[in-house]
Amino acid sequence: MSHFDELPRRDRSHEIEDEALAAFNTRLMESGCFILQASDRKDYGTDCQVEVVADGQAANVRVHVQLKGTERALHSDGSLSVDVQRTNLNYLLMQAYSFYVCYHLPTRSLRICPAASVLRQYEHGGKPWMEQQTLTVSFTEEMTVERLRQLASLALSGAISSRDRRIEQTAANPADLPKAILHSVPEVHVPEDSAQAGVLLQELYEKNADDVISAGFDKFAAVLGVDEDIMGIAFMSEINLGMASQSRHPRRIEDGIAFFRSRLGGDRFQDGSLQYTIANAFAALRDDEQAKTAYQAALADPAVLATPDLAAQVHKNLGTSFGRLGEADKAVEHYREALRLDPNLPEAHNAMGNHYVRIGCYKDALAHFDQVAFADRNQGRTTAVSGWRANVLFNLGQGQAAFREINGLTGHADRHEWIWPWCRRLVASFGRTTIDNAVQARAFWQRHVQAHPDSSQGRWELLMANFYLRGQGYDLKKTYAEFRDEFDRHITHVSADDAALPWDRLGHWAQDEEDWAEAERCFRKAYDLEGGHYGYCLGTALNFLDRFDESLPILLEQALTLQPDAMSWFQVGVAYAHLGQADKAIDALQRAAELDPGYGLAMFELGGVHWNSGDQAKAKEVWSIACERFPEHELVSQVRALLP
Repeated sequence: MSHFDELPRRDRSHEIEDEALAAFNTRLMESGCFILQASDRKDYGTDCQVEVVADGQAANVRVHVQLKGTERALHSDGSLSVDVQRTNLNYLLMQAYSFYVCYHLPTRSLRICPAASVLRQYEHGGKPWMEQQTLTVSFTEEMTVERLRQLASLALSGAISSRDRRIEQTAANPADLPKAILHSVPEVHVPEDSAQAGVLLQELYEKNADDVISAGFDKFAAVLGVDEDIMGIAFMSEINLGMASQSRHPRRIEDGIAFFRSRLGGDRFQDGSLQYTIANAFAALRDDEQAKTAYQAALADPAVLATPDLAAQVHKNLGTSFGRLGEADKAVEHYREALRLDPNLPEAHNAMGNHYVRIGCYKDALAHFDQVAFADRNQGRTTAVSGWRANVLFNLGQGQAAFREINGLTGHADRHEWIWPWCRRLVASFGRTTIDNAVQARAFWQRHVQAHPDSSQGRWELLMANFYLRGQGYDLKKTYAEFRDEFDRHITHVSADDAALPWDRLGHWAQDEEDWAEAERCFRKAYDLEGGHYGYCLGTALNFLDRFDESLPILLEQALTLQPDAMSWFQVGVAYAHLGQADKAIDALQRAAELDPGYGLAMFELGGVHWNSGDQAKAKEVWSIACERFPEHELVSQVRALLP
């Protein structure tokens, strides 16, 4: 043989690797859910990447794989093991659901071991392992087509969840992004091991983490199997969310009905409990006729009646269905039966509280709301009760207690969108009924404006609370000039449709300060915005500024059409008098005196017009009557000084 025929020999390990890769790729193709996408050019810890295929579409969801092959004999328990570098495990753990595969040549079998399982084995082994250079990977599970499909479904669900979260944050308004992040549902990593996934699901449900379970629903279904009994927990979580109007997956609730109905008549579950859950699902879908029927079927089961706590909950929910169907009396009967069976049932006390609110029995409503104490982590239910309690307290005249509820509620407003609108309505209705309420309301509207700088209603209510307090004699501890600066900051954000009244109130403050130029400016703003009755104040201010030719048309509109009362005719008389039209002034002032016989100023002004027009006899006659009728009037002394 020529020395040129001496070539490198192919190592047996290369042959094993090729056979392992070929067997692995064949199994992937059999599964139809993975394709071998890439072999790492520089192998730092993974031999290849496989991509999930869903419904014939490449999903761009990659799972990293470390592939091994061996000819070693199996252990006595049928397992086999391979040593790997600890850094190799660390490398795989950087990607979710990475796994090891080992091809056993003698039996031509493929084994699988998730990287997370290796970590779990060492973490729970009770020995320090972090300094080891090598770790042993034990393979006990065959890599079947079904196992690959389960893994593909899990990886796809996890990737979709992560993608949707990124999209939600990317598309959010920058101002809303912190809120979206801080109050997002925690991401749950569902282990590949079905037993561990089942334990996790059970623990989450017992902690009332329905939102977390819903977010991980598809991942739990991928590991556990959507038709397995354990998935009933996930369906119940979705139903719970639906009953609280928080589910975004009504199709899951519909699937849950089919899931629980399929188990009726079996020996693993009580039919009454199943009917109760089915009824809850229909209630979550707002199909109250079906819900009512299912609740009644649940109560027909002796096992339910023998469990007072469960029977009480069924009665309460049945009452809710009757209430939604318009049968209030039947609803109340079931609420009361629920409380007979379980006197501390918070849902029943809440329902009775709402019933008494609807019929205006606020003391009874408060008595029930005060007994509501939910034990779960659902803050939404607790805040809802606080909202109703605030409403009841206001109606009972207990404003201070009502504002305590509101102050607590607004601390949760970033999590529940209904809180600010609800509190706005309550404070707008009751905030200016007493001085104490108005003081609290002013503080509330200040916080509201901070949270909603562009709120027209919030700024309007804040201004009106200040005007109410001032009108009631409360010391705002601000001069007119200081308050005007505050007013100017707020009024620019108030809708033009609502701005007239605040301008009018500011004008009256200026009027009280006898700053008629400033009063005229404010009253004109109100009149220009809305016209109508605001013309009276503007006309009066113009009279005080001796601008009678401007005031007269405005005041005539008031006296003839909009506000034909004594005060309007008096101001018309004043304007006519100063414009030298004595006859019209006398006519207007006589109308004022006739409309309001107790209007002393109109009588004295009428006498004055007669006097100034040269008819002293008539003036004496009118003044004599005025002095006799209004002996305490401030003008009496001036008039008597003019009379003989």
